[in-house]
Amino acid sequence: MKIHNVTLIPGDGIGPEVVHAARRVIDASGVKIAWEEAHAGAALFRQGVASGVPDDTIASISRTRVVLKGPLETPVGYGEKSANVTLRKLFETFANVRPVREFPGVKTPYSGRGIDLVVVRENVEDLYAGIEHMQTPGVAQCLKLISRKGCEKIARLGFEVARAEGRKTVHCATKANIMKFTEGFLKRTFEAVAAEYPDLTAQHIIVDNCAHQLVKKPEQFEVIITTNMNGDILSDLTSALVGGLGFAPSANLGNEVAIFEAVHGSAPKYAGKDVANPTAVLLSGVLMLRYLGELEAAARIENAVLVTLAEGRTVPRDVAGDERAAGTRAYTDAIIANLGRTVPGATARAVRPLIIPVVADAAPAAGDRRVAGVDVFVESTRSANDLGELLARAAGPAGFKLKMISNRGTQVYPAKGARTDCVDHWRCRFLAAAPGPDLPADAVSRLLQAVETAGLRWMHVEKLQEFEGKPAFTKAQGED
Repeated sequence: MKIHNVTLIPGDGIGPEVVHAARRVIDASGVKIAWEEAHAGAALFRQGVASGVPDDTIASISRTRVVLKGPLETPVGYGEKSANVTLRKLFETFANVRPVREFPGVKTPYSGRGIDLVVVRENVEDLYAGIEHMQTPGVAQCLKLISRKGCEKIARLGFEVARAEGRKTVHCATKANIMKFTEGFLKRTFEAVAAEYPDLTAQHIIVDNCAHQLVKKPEQFEVIITTNMNGDILSDLTSALVGGLGFAPSANLGNEVAIFEAVHGSAPKYAGKDVANPTAVLLSGVLMLRYLGELEAAARIENAVLVTLAEGRTVPRDVAGDERAAGTRAYTDAIIANLGRTVPGATARAVRPLIIPVVADAAPAAGDRRVAGVDVFVESTRSANDLGELLARAAGPAGFKLKMISNRGTQVYPAKGARTDCVDHWRCRFLAAAPGPDLPADAVSRLLQAVETAGLRWMHVEKLQEFEGKPAFTKAQGED
């Protein structure tokens, strides 16, 4: 029998208890795992490890390439980035797969509706790139980065999940009606990739309508592909439909490393009390076994969980309430005792091995390109009209023409008759007198010098590029 090497990260709060429960059940299933314990999270932050992930843990994951982990706390007031996000990004686990299904014995307002879906969330890009700046004392920015390659990877994986699990319909949820370049990138890529999966029905849906439909008629969905922030929100919503985060497993999948973890947090107030529900981590272990090719053992464990919940005699407090609830250890014992059993009408889905797509590194060809000008972001407490007149005079000698100024995305100069409540952060759009394949650095330098000479503070410059004759930048609200 094959022995699988797995890095085991107990985590913080209730993490060690629920991870130990999952390990007990996996070991009882007969699968041979060589567990390599490693650590991350709150204790490491306190030791001065800024990321919360020490080098020896990184080395362990690099060796085993498979991780089962408990929830990690990101302490408030010390430490830096989330250790959870750090692990996902360090090992390029580009997809977060979160299955949701109705559980027997777990009563919700949706019981009997047959909810059984998967949210496939892009996992390393979007706002979670974590690139933020205070541009003025009163205005912050966060860069939303979406790549063509990232979109193709998550779109292809979503279709492969559908095929592996025998599903027929795949939705792509975006806010492409508002963010046409970023969210629109996923929509366009999804539609292009869909042509290679003619056996599946592909549909785009606006993300707010998707949230509405998930509450109204969740049984219509099978696979939902979406961007990072949208996926974070939607997957928590879907878990609430079937009983909450205590029943929400997840898989972070990459081409080289996979990390399996519960969606819930560390719940420190319940730590050490033998009351935590280990179902989410245990079902994350089921996803891990599927990834390792142990499909039969994965199905046996999932069926044992379903039997235990259906019987209702030894179940966690999420199901039974405080008075009748079984402790973490007793619930785990019951699941182990039920290995090999099934419950009619609620069995593990038959699945095939999942194919994780490999997408080529080649960047899209730029083709014909031109730079029409620049947006210069400035800080000022002047009025829009005063600022516009000042910059219009400064732009000419520098070889530019001021086209417009916007404040928080709305054109305020030349005035459009709107009543915009302006802050001290202005986007000033300058068109080059001689646009071409690129702008000479000295031309941009002259413009910025002119802005400074006018007594203004600039903080950011963005080129106004055109690809294949089409603007690669958005207009302000009200801009002609």
